Amino acid sequence: MSGAVSVVRSLEPLRAQVQAWRAAGESVALIPTMGALHRGHLELVRLAKARCVRAVASIFVNPAQFAPHEDFDRYPRDEAGDLAKLASVGCDLVWGPDRSQMYPDGFATKVVPDGAAEGLESDFRPQFFAGVATVCCKLFTQVGPDIAVFGEKDYQQLAVVRQMVRDLDLPLKIVGAETVREADGLAMSSRNAYLSAEERRIAPLLHRAIADVARAAAGRADVAAAVEGGKAALAAAGFKVDYLEVRDAETLRPAAPDAGRPLRVLVAAWLGKTRLIDNVAV
Repeated sequence: MSGAVSVVRSLEPLRAQVQAWRAAGESVALIPTMGALHRGHLELVRLAKARCVRAVASIFVNPAQFAPHEDFDRYPRDEAGDLAKLASVGCDLVWGPDRSQMYPDGFATKVVPDGAAEGLESDFRPQFFAGVATVCCKLFTQVGPDIAVFGEKDYQQLAVVRQMVRDLDLPLKIVGAETVREADGLAMSSRNAYLSAEERRIAPLLHRAIADVARAAAGRADVAAAVEGGKAALAAAGFKVDYLEVRDAETLRPAAPDAGRPLRVLVAAWLGKTRLIDNVAV
């Protein structure tokens, strides 16, 4: 599908359009993004369109999930390119609020999750999940979708959003989509644009390392030894590892390999000045 995609930047026209679709009996999906879209995002839109008649993509670089020392100001932005890509996959509407729309003067409420939000990313980015949960809660109430589609690459984020929707009885379903990868295994991410040519050559080792850990865990090998081996391999390749852990796939609590529950291997590591995350199922 080609042509332009409509963009709305204030709540009144957004809600009027969604209400018109509802009046016509049409279902609505939301795809929350921070822009700088790649093929992984477009797969989320395709999944949304397969599940619902209408797809709304939001584009908002959320300042609440960045710490002062993080990359908010240099986070890649390309709205014109994003809109062309969204039009190409049949997105019906883009919700593009600015900061004053999302966080007006006097804004003073936060959603602060525990549970799945504890540990992993929170150990290194303590502000992150409150920012994610708050903005997602706002997006869900602004758009009022039947479903919201998130990629599994940000697996802990997906678990936190599912937990929030469940705990707060929000009237939508969260749909997770499998991570989209480059041919060499690197998970697609907007931050991959930060990698130098040499770093980009090394980056696929991140996925290989956690795949090795997952195979060891699936084979009932010594998981702790496999994790330490994965960390050592990444360090030898030039990564600075924040964490590499095997966790319960639903609760994200530390794994009990003999409990018979699904497990997930999750990693975050720096390659030069770029922080990469990834995960695989066991």
